Amino acid sequence: MKKRLLALTGVALTSMVMMAACGRNSSSGKSKQVLTVATNAEMATLSTTKYSDTTSLEALQNSFEGLYRFNTKNKPVLAGASNVSVSQDQKTYTFDLRKTAKWSNGDPVTATDYVYAWQKMVDPATASPNSQRFQPIKNGTQIADGKLPVKDLGIKAIGTYKLQVTLESPISYFSELMTGAPFYPQNKKIVEKYGNDYGTSAAKTVYNGPFVVKDWSGTNLKWAYVRNKNYWDKKDIKLQKVNVQVVKDPSTAGKLYQTDKLDYAMLTTDYIKQYEHTDGYHSKTIPLIGYMSFNVRRKATANVHFRKAIALAFNKNSLVKDILHVGSPLNGIVPKEFAFNSKTSNDYRQDAGNMLTYNLKDARKEWTEAKKELGSNKINIQLLTSDTTDSKQIGEYLQSQLETNLPGLSVSLQSIPLKSRLAATTAHNYDIVYGTWQPDYADPVNFISDGGQYHINDDYNNSNFRNLLDKAATTYATDPVRRWSTLIEAEKQLLQKDAFTAPVYQGGMSYLLKSKVKGLQISPYGTVLFYRNASIK
Repeated sequence: MKKRLLALTGVALTSMVMMAACGRNSSSGKSKQVLTVATNAEMATLSTTKYSDTTSLEALQNSFEGLYRFNTKNKPVLAGASNVSVSQDQKTYTFDLRKTAKWSNGDPVTATDYVYAWQKMVDPATASPNSQRFQPIKNGTQIADGKLPVKDLGIKAIGTYKLQVTLESPISYFSELMTGAPFYPQNKKIVEKYGNDYGTSAAKTVYNGPFVVKDWSGTNLKWAYVRNKNYWDKKDIKLQKVNVQVVKDPSTAGKLYQTDKLDYAMLTTDYIKQYEHTDGYHSKTIPLIGYMSFNVRRKATANVHFRKAIALAFNKNSLVKDILHVGSPLNGIVPKEFAFNSKTSNDYRQDAGNMLTYNLKDARKEWTEAKKELGSNKINIQLLTSDTTDSKQIGEYLQSQLETNLPGLSVSLQSIPLKSRLAATTAHNYDIVYGTWQPDYADPVNFISDGGQYHINDDYNNSNFRNLLDKAATTYATDPVRRWSTLIEAEKQLLQKDAFTAPVYQGGMSYLLKSKVKGLQISPYGTVLFYRNASIK
């Protein structure tokens, strides 16, 4: 994975401050199809090759469309393609694209738009944080590693509206994978017109999804999604507009909801108890994870004993019970109730078991060894978080736990805007970073090979880990039982042996929703909202 930063503190973790409000009734008595939505973090980009935060992801998933999308039951269905045929060995997919699909500037969406975007994604020169998503595509890994040219990627246009995709090995989650933003097309003419400025503002982007983005300059904290008049299925889009504003103060969300100015409000940790008996309150476990990631290019965090000490030294049960009020402790990188073995139907997390639990005795043992190897009894490190309320609270909790449980450790907490935090992490300008991440498809490998773990492809070069992932993707691709056990071994190498990442908790989502909002969908993989089927009644 190339600098995977989908840290998702843009969505704040267990809960956030996303809100949607309906517009006032028109004089005719019919409600306007307008929602007003607040998110707690700024948007970073509208480029599918550069995004690594949830606010940007939500914008992309509502304004772009790939070969597949989720239907009202959150199942993948054909979208940009009207038909698909699969080869007997299940490695080659041939798509007929919709000839009525157009970009928001009127250009047709063609097979070359997909080829161009995908080749750009895996090009090492792009340094996309999402390039690892192309590992299942033929030659995707070798191209991202600079060993093959981009033209060798397993995708080609075999006609203006016919696209062929070839995989390294069969995968059971192909359609789910294709719903993701990294697999959306790009309009080559527009991308090359704006160069490095493409995606830096609403005006310097074109869209092929149900909505277009308006009024985002690249730095402002308000923008809108407007129904795309060129969308091939525009007749099924009920909303006229979704107004978006960044609201970082969680108390504002509750007040707006209470005064009937919002129809939907995500609740942050401080407000779950306050609103849990309110009409419209909902809460559920989701496959979003909170984690700490280490910069292994720095002396202290490069030490495996130091990383293990950190990973074992904080009370996860107390965090969930006393701070988050939702979710559950996480002792592996893959959450529970997310992925199930297709052969045995077993939950992956149950089969894999606990890997990094709160264990003060073992933490202090590792801490003693770390201080010995680092040659110091006093070690200072910085913990970086975004400046959302939830992230700062988690950071403060971790700071207190680590300093109390590991004598001689001093933790400096720095909370900065998400966009700045992402830039700092990309540039390796951190010791430890706390963030959240939600998956892209329902398979354990999505977390194990990615999971928001910063620079996992750049900086984690354990040969056993890579070999196990390769076997899971090739040798055992059609053997679900062997593949399952191989992924468990890879996770053990990553966490138990190397502590490359420290899992913190599995998120829960608590929100308030008024009955007049119909069809507002939440991604099956986290907290992203889908507006395609939403309406106001």
